[in-house]
Amino acid sequence: MTKVILFNKPFQVLCQFSPHENKDTLKNYIDQPNFYPCGRLDYDSEGLLILSNDGNLQTLIAHPKHKMQKTYWVQVEGEITQDALEQLRQGITLKDGVTKPARAKRIQEPQKLWERTPPIRERKNIPTCWIELTISEGKNRQVRRMTAAVGFPTLRLIRAQIGDWGLSSLLPGGWCYGEIPENLTDKLSRQSIAKSKTRSKKVAAKRRQVASAPQKKNNKISTTATKKRPSKTQSKKTSTSGRGHRYQKP
Repeated sequence: MTKVILFNKPFQVLCQFSPHENKDTLKNYIDQPNFYPCGRLDYDSEGLLILSNDGNLQTLIAHPKHKMQKTYWVQVEGEITQDALEQLRQGITLKDGVTKPARAKRIQEPQKLWERTPPIRERKNIPTCWIELTISEGKNRQVRRMTAAVGFPTLRLIRAQIGDWGLSSLLPGGWCYGEIPENLTDKLSRQSIAKSKTRSKKVAAKRRQVASAPQKKNNKISTTATKKRPSKTQSKKTSTSGRGHRYQKP
């Protein structure tokens, strides 16, 4: 049965279960077998990470071609301007290409926001502010590079939502099972049917190929059938070992 886990990834936790350089990993928080992350969230970022026991669902969530939207709360250095927000909305030119149009707006500090450990490094003479940024792609460290490109470096990054899934009241390190939206359930069903048809076609093609292949005649003659049986005289061997000969007088 397909299931998803919603996890609030703490700061400085790797999105993997295998150990690495004594860093915290998902294994420190989630003990459910056969669940794997649907995409990634950087080591120094926080917030929503989805895990699933279904590879097809992992692809639907993580692969850029499905354009699942992801929303981030971003604390940036400085008081962001409307011009910078408009640039984020239109797309930013990065080294690996131009980002797709995004939704960007300034927000108040999110309610019930937990303290980060360790806290961010703030400069006394430079204010900070929060923005909400929604993107539909996943370039490496994209949000950080986007805000830096418009002159407002990211100080803290929290992913708040993926598609219809949100953090809700999850605290850092906490997780719960989530419901799969109906639109994704339909896509999974269609994918399963399509894969089943593909497998059936491959099996049928293989059978046709075997049936149409010329049958090879077996020209080998069984050695057991042609092997001659020894004659009675050959089978009777006389042996003098261990037996004495009768002495006959001349």
